[in-house]
Amino acid sequence: MAYAAGVDVGSTQTKAAIVDEDRKIVATALIDTGSNVVAAAENVFEKALKESDIANEEVEYVIGTGYGRYRVTFGNDQVTEISCHGRGAVHMFPNTRTVVDMGGQDTKAIRIGETGEIEDFCMNDKCAAGTGRFLGAAAAALDLTLDDLGPTALRYTKPVKISTTCTVFAESEVLSWLGKGKKVEDILWGVHESIATRSAGLMRRVGIQDEITFTGGVTRNIAMVKALEERLGKKLNISDDSHYMGALGAALFAMDRIIASRQPHASAEAAQ
Repeated sequence: MAYAAGVDVGSTQTKAAIVDEDRKIVATALIDTGSNVVAAAENVFEKALKESDIANEEVEYVIGTGYGRYRVTFGNDQVTEISCHGRGAVHMFPNTRTVVDMGGQDTKAIRIGETGEIEDFCMNDKCAAGTGRFLGAAAAALDLTLDDLGPTALRYTKPVKISTTCTVFAESEVLSWLGKGKKVEDILWGVHESIATRSAGLMRRVGIQDEITFTGGVTRNIAMVKALEERLGKKLNISDDSHYMGALGAALFAMDRIIASRQPHASAEAAQ
């Protein structure tokens, strides 16, 4: 049995996924990227190997993706995160036609064709106002953990409107609303609605088509999922592995390379 791996080096977190020849996920791993991107890639790959009890030499091909894909020094090749998130989304949800990937540093909208190819994409171009970093700034201002954001926001009753388009000023606006006596949950829901509005606008630029698959680390935020669904008026495809979609796509591309490398040998054997 051969295995293939994908390593997705993001600005905040680094993910790894290992698939077998049936293209089933056999292991995933996640760590904070930190300042040493090369070490993050190596460490998350080692973590995935340990969790799956697979030996390093059993992984025949590794593809790096994400903003730090060229720092996956042990990898065999690199593929853009656009392609990898698209591939992972279609693998997980075959009828996917639109992908929204929300990470720590940027948000991407991707349109998928009927045969699974990438037809169009665009990324946010105004600071990080529609990304996980915006949520991080709000969490810091309110002294909350990222895990607390979603459950707290869903307790809203009278949400406020967040007007800033820059993460740099997000903390100031949050504190300003707090100073006016607004409840933390109402402020937080306003933050989530602001991000959902910007993300929906990004998606409209590529054309929103059913089905929509939500990928990236922010998929774990239940308030973000609700805010996006309300803004779009549609249910989103999400799985427990949505956080690993980029790494999964990279691993699937890696398995394609393994299978393709065997074809000449198979043809030669058939001719004999």
